Amino acid sequence: MPRFQRGFDIEQAQAYLARADRRLATWMRRLGPLPAPEGWRKSFDPVDALARAILFQQLSGKAASTIVGRVEVAIGSQRLHADTLARIDDAGLRVCGVSGNKALALRDLARREAAGELPTLRQMSVMGHEDIINALVPVRGIGRWTVEMMLMFRLGRPDILPIDDLGIRKGAQRVDGLEQMLTPRALAERGERWGPYRTYASLYLWRIADFSADAKVKTNRSQD
Repeated sequence: MPRFQRGFDIEQAQAYLARADRRLATWMRRLGPLPAPEGWRKSFDPVDALARAILFQQLSGKAASTIVGRVEVAIGSQRLHADTLARIDDAGLRVCGVSGNKALALRDLARREAAGELPTLRQMSVMGHEDIINALVPVRGIGRWTVEMMLMFRLGRPDILPIDDLGIRKGAQRVDGLEQMLTPRALAERGERWGPYRTYASLYLWRIADFSADAKVKTNRSQD
């Protein structure tokens, strides 16, 4: 059974995409090489990452980071897990700024972890990315996009293209000089030429979507 490493060869991905897509290559030269995400080198716990992803949903990076910090203080740990989340009740989560829906999602995540329903990091290392997605989307509050972010920024899978992500679609629109954004289905077809390095192409598309001469502020993401 093949074992997947965390991360991939950035220089190889850079060279491949530069050959595969002339329009994207123009932007790549303009922006320069993009570094590997820091999350590839950090210790990683899937349950903690999913809990943080839930807390980051529909919030700015700054606001979500503040709420996560409050929860960490309340539970006395920087590790969000079934055992640590059990230290705070729903009223306590609300005081931290966690919505009712997100509290329900955290409880479902914790319950599934305690029941052994979630794949471990070791198990994920031999699972294809679609298998990982299918194993995690049954968790309340966890959709395909959330798992894709974990696959890209934590597990370092090389061939992920989040076709429903607005930034990805905006970046592709800008690359091709289109008046309207591609539909997710059309973007999936457009992105076939970026395989097997659609993850690295996606990193560029986000940068291209946000690009301006003065853009210097880093956007916090749940998987940072």
